Parts: sequence; C-alpha cells; structure tokens
Amino acid sequence: MTASSEMQEAVSKRQDIREQSPISSLLVLVGPTAVGKTALSLHLAEKLDGEIVSADSRLFYRGMDIGTAKPTPDERARVPHHLIDIAAPDETVGLAEFHEQAAAAIAGIHARGKLPLLVGGTGQYVRAVVEGWRVPRVSPDAGLRAELEVQAEREGAESLHARLARLDPAAAEKIDPRNVRRVIRALEVCLVTGRPISEQQGKQPPPYRAFQIGLTMEREALYARADERIEAMMAAGLEDEVRRLVEAGYGWELPAMSGLGYVQFRPYFAGEAALEDVVIEIKRATRRFIRHQYNWFRLDDPAIRWFDAVEMSAAGRAARRPTS
Repeated sequence: MTASSEMQEAVSKRQDIREQSPISSLLVLVGPTAVGKTALSLHLAEKLDGEIVSADSRLFYRGMDIGTAKPTPDERARVPHHLIDIAAPDETVGLAEFHEQAAAAIAGIHARGKLPLLVGGTGQYVRAVVEGWRVPRVSPDAGLRAELEVQAEREGAESLHARLARLDPAAAEKIDPRNVRRVIRALEVCLVTGRPISEQQGKQPPPYRAFQIGLTMEREALYARADERIEAMMAAGLEDEVRRLVEAGYGWELPAMSGLGYVQFRPYFAGEAALEDVVIEIKRATRRFIRHQYNWFRLDDPAIRWFDAVEMSAAGRAARRPTS
C-alpha cells in the first residue's frame, strides 16, 4: 500500500467513526515548516468537504505574506481558511485569543456540516486545541513586559525565573529559565490577576475527537527544501515586503516583526549587513526553527500518525500520470 493510499484509508476510517459518533471530529495536520502541509491540507479539505483552520501563528498578520509562506489568494479561494490575516502587525494574538477564535471557527465548521482541518506548525497552539487547554485571558501589558525585560537584561534570566519561583513554584518548575518570553508571560499573569498562572491553567476535554496526521521528511532533504523556498521568497519580493512594513512604522520589537524571515533583515536595513548575509541567517534560523518544531511534534508521539512527504509526493505524481 502506498503512503498516499494508506493516509486516505486512515482518514476514511476516521470519517466512518465520525458518522457513527455523536462527538464531532477534528482532523489535525502537523509538521515542520516547508514540509508541504499547505498542499496536503488543500487536497484533504477538497476530498473530505472540509475547511481549514490555521494553527500557524505567523499567518495571523496582514501584510506578511511572502515571508510566512501564507496560502495564496487562489489557494484560499479553493478552500475556506480561518485565522489568517486576523490582526495588524502591531497587534498581538496570544494563545488565549487564538484558542477562543479556533474553537469558534471549529464550531462553525461543524454547524455547516463540514470537517474542520486544524493545520499548522505552532506546536503550543495545536496542543491547546487538541488537548483542551484552559488559557488565562490576560491581555499583554506592554509596560510590565518592558520592566521585566529590563530585569532579565540587567540581572539575567535566572533572576527573573527565581522571581517566578517565589510567586508560582508550580509554573516555574515547568518553564525553562532560558525561555524568557514564557517566564515573562507567567509573571505577567501572576502580577496582573494576583493569582498564580498554574491555578488558572488546566485541561478540559474538547467537544470533538481529534485525528492527528503528521507530515515529515528526512532532515537534510527538508533543510534543502527550506533553503529552496527561502530563495524563492527572495525572488518573489521578500525584501520589498519587509521594507514596506518598516516604512509603515512597524518596529522590530513587535512579536510579528521579530519573527522568522523578518527580523533577520534588521542589520541589512541598518546598513550593517549585506543582503547575502540576510539570506544566510534566514536559512540558519529556519533550521533552528525546524528542530524546535520537532521538539513539539515528536516522531515517537503515539497520538500522531506520521507520513513521509517524499513518498506522498511520489504517490501523487504516479496517480496523476496518464496510462498508455
């Protein structure tokens, strides 16, 4: 059995279960960047009468299309997409807001009698939906965050983590001291609400049964594919896209602008690096990002049914080849 037919059989069986169960289904497609999730998600959505809910935090922001490999207008016309272009680059879409909007989108798709496909490479966001996380709804406090960032720079990340350990030992135990962004968020929730973030978190079984599919590829081949995509992004006008954002007043400190494919241009626009250096750094950062994604989406995770992207592509080409 080919990888393509194996996937189709697996999904079809899940569809049969969905039809027999009062619990709605959710098809989840995960995997690292550049592995081919967009193409497969479109194929599955068209085949299964579905709609796509993006779980890629890089796709939230308007005007950031090339550097995020956002689905094209034609692709979005083929299949309805949700949670794409929902914020300006100077807005923040946190985990709590994403979780609420994703839950609403999934419920709407179910109400229309369609199959929702949760697709993306942001592991924390995927897990929040699939595992039914309870996420504190605390808006970002820019002033407090700046104060905590100054403390981290002045006294070190360990000092900030120690402060969290005094306020919320349970949260501190779960957060790596080197992950300053997560430490700051945990402190922010504690200080704004007056309650430990660990008391406000938890899990509640979601109102649907999730079937998770993972798309993977041999690591060096994936790195080469990512490099090719970055070269294609540059040819498509990524430099001009970033320049437009900078000229529109969006600062490098914004979460959107500090993301992969954008912040690497900062030294170039400051006259401190050549464009070739930017491309090299984007490629390096992308490889680090891929390794990070595989820490979230582990190949030995029994909840994810993994398929090789190369085998899937070969099977698809064979299926389309005319017979003599």
